Amino acid sequence: MNFEGTSNLGSAFAKIKNLQKLELNLSSSHISDDCALDLGYALAKIKNLSNLKLDLSSSKICDDGVSGLGTALAECFYLSNLTLILNNNWIHSFGASGLGFALAKFNILSNLILYLNGNKIGDEGVLGLSSALGNCTDLTNLTLELGDNLIGDNGVSGLSSVLENCTDLEELTLNLQRNKIGATGALSLCPAQILNYKLNLSSNRIGDEGAHGLGSSLIKCTNLQNLTLILNDCQISDKGTSGLGSSLTKCTNLQNLALYFESCQICGEGASSLGQSLAKCTNLSNLKLYLHKNQIGDEGISGLGFALANCNILTNLKLDIRYKQFFCHKL
Repeated sequence: MNFEGTSNLGSAFAKIKNLQKLELNLSSSHISDDCALDLGYALAKIKNLSNLKLDLSSSKICDDGVSGLGTALAECFYLSNLTLILNNNWIHSFGASGLGFALAKFNILSNLILYLNGNKIGDEGVLGLSSALGNCTDLTNLTLELGDNLIGDNGVSGLSSVLENCTDLEELTLNLQRNKIGATGALSLCPAQILNYKLNLSSNRIGDEGAHGLGSSLIKCTNLQNLTLILNDCQISDKGTSGLGSSLTKCTNLQNLALYFESCQICGEGASSLGQSLAKCTNLSNLKLYLHKNQIGDEGISGLGFALANCNILTNLKLDIRYKQFFCHKL
């Protein structure tokens, strides 16, 4: 889509006087920086817009384009729900920081979903982006999709520090798969105030130390009720699995739990130990456990099963292991 097309499209929407919710999919449209900027200013003319979902993934947007788009959208004064999908563009640290600076100007933003997978924002970019989020004081729900972005421990540590200050934040989704995060970064990613948390660290190098540290950090999340941890291909063995499981027993309000340990280095001892720990989660009612592509063996599967039989109030269970899939209800 060219400059004229995006300009005309945005201007047309601005004429719909009562428009409050807009979903616009322009993915794979080869939108340039100029087009993105012009589209943003055109959308800002929709005076009553409160909910916006804009998909500009797989385009040609660079740093100037994403910064300008954010600045323009900040003129949408009534915007409270924003989803920006910017996967697989040409965005680096400058663009991510510029977008963050613009987001800080959204005065009543309560729900933010931001997809930046497959760019190259790095530590500097995530620091710039996250520092601005601390100014979004009304933010209650946040999703950051930052996979494949060359982010390391420094970046996620800075992000965590900012999230701790978002005191109204209740629901958080972080996708940080396929970055350069180690044990130090993993243990920092647990904001204490969160009720619902989904964290994807797949294909990073957190290892046993990172898994254990992550579990220890989760203990401070005293209000945590719903937790999804995706730790596939993270070089975790029995030691890390056992340490994480032991920490989860201290999350006393935990009701719904999903754990993904696919393609790790877990054997029978780790699986059995994890089961024994989960049996001590006294309020756990829904459990999903993904363990396939490990080396658990029959003995480990049996130990896991016998341990989970002690989960007294568990009503829904899904086990995905190497040999079979088990679906059990109303235990």
